[in-house]
Amino acid sequence: MGGDFAGDPGVKYNDYVLPFQLEASGARGRLVRLGPVLDSILGRHDYPEPVLLLLGEAVTLTAMLGAALKFDGKFILQTQSDGAVGFLVVHYSSPGQIRGYASYDADEVAHLLNGAAPKKPLIGNGHLAMTIDPGAGMERYQGIVALTGNTLVDAAHEYFDQSEQIPTFIRIAVARQYTAGEDGEPGRWTWRAGGLMVQKLTREGGYESGRDVGTDEVDDDGWRRAQALATTVQDHELLDPTLGSDRLLYRLFHEEGVRVFDAAPVEARCNCSRERVEAMLEQFSADQVEAMAEDGTIVVKCEFCNTQYSFDADRYLHPGEPN
Repeated sequence: MGGDFAGDPGVKYNDYVLPFQLEASGARGRLVRLGPVLDSILGRHDYPEPVLLLLGEAVTLTAMLGAALKFDGKFILQTQSDGAVGFLVVHYSSPGQIRGYASYDADEVAHLLNGAAPKKPLIGNGHLAMTIDPGAGMERYQGIVALTGNTLVDAAHEYFDQSEQIPTFIRIAVARQYTAGEDGEPGRWTWRAGGLMVQKLTREGGYESGRDVGTDEVDDDGWRRAQALATTVQDHELLDPTLGSDRLLYRLFHEEGVRVFDAAPVEARCNCSRERVEAMLEQFSADQVEAMAEDGTIVVKCEFCNTQYSFDADRYLHPGEPN
């Protein structure tokens, strides 16, 4: 295995995206392992399990794609559909800060949990949007693909096939796992996720191999081989916190010459703050502030992290006057 693995980041192989390249087959990829970060994000929301699983999938996919940013910016994944989960959004801010939340129809999700026939699928007809925001007044780029009741991974495959025209394989696994307690502490169930993406890397995209790959036919043969190997990955391999990424990649692609690059750490962080909310409230009119106030208090909750901020409404109804 070529390249430096930097010690397989984290003693327990948690919370990073590891880029790699398959030298023989002309493919590149990313391996995602999420533990405490995913548990922190999902643990902030009292969502039913199907919604948590979907949000966990979206967080993993967003980390996988956002880690490709070559500049300080944002990658935003967002879905909107007529399904039980009507809206879902995950923000990735380089270098590696991630947050997300979902909005759902509680009655429809309850039908799913009770085994009754739901009127709506979890994801219905709508769209998946992926936005790259470079910031600093620069122009955003947005790619949109239709949702037709398929999974997020299916929609991502369709996006790369149609918009980017890059042959792509993606697999994501999300599950609760039991973590034994240490030093007399009780064990608990925690969320964990893993993901693997492999893409065909064209010569125009920077692929050069020691092999003679002078024809598209040979390139296609290498891609088919890489894709076939990638499809053998199992969910338990992606989720296993004791299986190092070096061992997993070698297990999958040892005949292809795996070259790994520096891992990108991922952390759960929300950029909300009391100062940001105050600045937002100052933009509202007195009538709007009065409509938001209850018993003289304005309470604003961040949907991403569930933090609540309370303010004295008089401060915004009569700005400039002493409280």
